[in-house]
Formats: sequence, structure tokens, C-alpha cells
Amino acid sequence: MTYHFQDSYAFANGVTLKNRVVMSPTTTMSSFYDGHVTNDEIDFYSARAGGVGLIIGEVANVVPGGKGFEGELSIADDTDIDGLSKLANAMKRNGTKAVLQIFHAGRKSNDSILRGQQPVSASAVKAVFPADSQTPREMTADEIDELIVAFGEATRRAIAAGFDGVELHGANTYLLQQFFSPNSNRRTDKWGGDRDARMGLAQAVIARVHEAIATYADRPFLLGYRISPEEIETPGIRLADSLAFLEMLADSPVDYVHMSMGSAQRTSLNDKSDHEPIMKKFVAQLAGRKPLIGVGSVETPADAEAVLAMGADLVAMGREMIREPQWMEKVEDHDEASIRYQLSPSEMTELKIPVAMQYYLKGAFYSVMHFTTDPATAVDYQNEAAPMEGFEKKM
Repeated sequence: MTYHFQDSYAFANGVTLKNRVVMSPTTTMSSFYDGHVTNDEIDFYSARAGGVGLIIGEVANVVPGGKGFEGELSIADDTDIDGLSKLANAMKRNGTKAVLQIFHAGRKSNDSILRGQQPVSASAVKAVFPADSQTPREMTADEIDELIVAFGEATRRAIAAGFDGVELHGANTYLLQQFFSPNSNRRTDKWGGDRDARMGLAQAVIARVHEAIATYADRPFLLGYRISPEEIETPGIRLADSLAFLEMLADSPVDYVHMSMGSAQRTSLNDKSDHEPIMKKFVAQLAGRKPLIGVGSVETPADAEAVLAMGADLVAMGREMIREPQWMEKVEDHDEASIRYQLSPSEMTELKIPVAMQYYLKGAFYSVMHFTTDPATAVDYQNEAAPMEGFEKKM
């Protein structure tokens, strides 16, 4: 059987994928203390490259103060380029394209991770989730200007390292989302205010990264943007806000939009009377002006086809690619019966899953990984948030 996701895809800027399957960012938590690449990370991605059309690598901080967790990649210094080059090369095996996600964690960090520094955000507003969040320091105007420059410099390094693009992480409650959210952005200067004004940082970062691509790239180079559709805090981002944000992205230089949801069938977390999948709303809002990467509990070929049938241009898998590195190869070989849909703890080392990541999967992510040793029924995230989305489910 052949599937639509096996078809190639050409972006408007000339980057062409051999198929429409994307490995979404998966946090390995396995970098050195200073953010340099480890062999564990190289082995993890090498084992999953070659079949899918595109790998979006795990997030890298653009400044040291933007670090959000231990074992996080850095792209904040030119000394990072050598290791990132090895990582890009591992991802690009057999024609797979490689994009690196870049970000600043903002208030989704703490003074332990930042070695004594207070986390920063748009405003000095403590996050509701997790419960032990720390109150951040409001960024100064100068710091915001420096951060915008840092995103451009990170893009220059990604180009030098051999990646095929960068993705701005504006989802999962990280800093770019914090500036857009009325929950975390209470500023009264030009970086705060009404909904359009709160888009300002994202617009400035997109413009700076686009400028860096035009200046330094000697080949077609992608600029993506990842977005979470809603927040559950009050006040917080609602679907109407995200659809307005999409309108801005449609008119921007970004090459694609990447959703972040625990289920591709997700309906509104806040309006239970709205039964239309959010992905269909995104497709309608973009109206073909930018390609959309759909994601969320995609495991089987039928799941992947369903995402494309809703109008997404590409389909991403994260957890399933952890469980089954050869997912695409097995589909191509008509060997779907051998695809792993569960993960045995005893096989994780064989699957090149770094030890730090193994502990993480068996801890915070245990309920979403389909472990063979987990007797619980799989959770359906159609109507609630998943752990990877940055906030706890609404009770």
C-alpha cells in the first residue's frame, strides 16, 4: 500500500523533502553541562535519520540565560558550531533534511538551572504551572534588543553547522509565547499592551532571523515557527488569539508553521462547545499561504494519513519515533506489522536512547510512552493537554 505521506514536498524557498514525515523535536537532556553536543545525542539522531523527510532537532538556547533544563543544547557561542555540525551531519543521513529548534526558556526555568541567576520573562509574573515556579525578573528593553540579536547570531551558527533550517520555538509556554500571552506579559512599553503589540517580539525575532538567512546562507534555508494554540490560565492565549497570530505568520517570512499539541484531533481546551479540531481551524486560517506541520499522537500510517486529510501539508511524530526509529523504512518495505507501538524498558539502550532520556521517559513522560510494563490505559489527549505542552491538564 502507498500513502500520501510518502510523496515528496517542496517548500517555496527550494528546500525539498523526500517525503512528508517529520520527526518532531524530542528532548534527550543529554548535552554536556555547557550545552556542547555529546556522542549520545549524535547516536540518537543517527539511528532515526535516513527514513523520514525531515528531522527537527531538540531545542537549543540562544543565550546561556535562556537555558530551561539540564542537558540542554546550546547555540549561544561559536564554540558550539563544531559539535552542532556533527549533529547536523548525523541527522542528514540518506537525504533526510535537518532543522534545529532555537529558543529562550524565559520563566520556564529556575535559579538552580541558571546557576544562581533569576529567570527572566516579559513581566515579573510567576507561572501557574508547575506549582514550584519562580517569579521571573522583567526583561529590560536593552535585554530584549540583545535577545533579538542573539536569535540572529544563533541562526548564523546553524547555517555554519550545516543545518537546513531553524525553527523558532514559540510554543510550550517558552519565552516567545510568554511575550504573546496576556498572562505573562503585563508590560506597558512597546513590547506589551494589546494583542497586536504582544506579537512584537515574535515579529522582531522573525525579521532578524530572516535577515541572518539572507546574509549568511549559501543555500535554501528554512525558517519555521512552532505555536501552541491555547493556554488554560486566565488570562491566557485563546484560539482567537492564535488565529490572529497565524495571520501575522502568514504575512511574515517564515517558511512553515508547526503546531504543538498532544493530539492531532485536539478540540478547544477552553470552549467545550466547540467540537471542530483545532488543526482544521489552522488550515482554514492559513488558507495555503504557509505549509502546516500537524502533530499529536501520530503512531500508525493511518494516523499520519488522517493528519494530511485534515489539510496539513506535513505530519510530525515525536514519541513514536522514539519507540520506532525505523518507522518510515518499515512502511517503505511493506513491513508495517513489525512497527513498534510500545516501548520495552529493556530495549531503550538498543534503540540508542541516551541514559538521561531513559530516566526522563520513565518519569515525567511515563504515561504517554506506551511502555510494555505500564498497565494503564493509554490517555487520549483530544480534550486535554499532554505533559510535553508545558502545562498541567485542566481539572
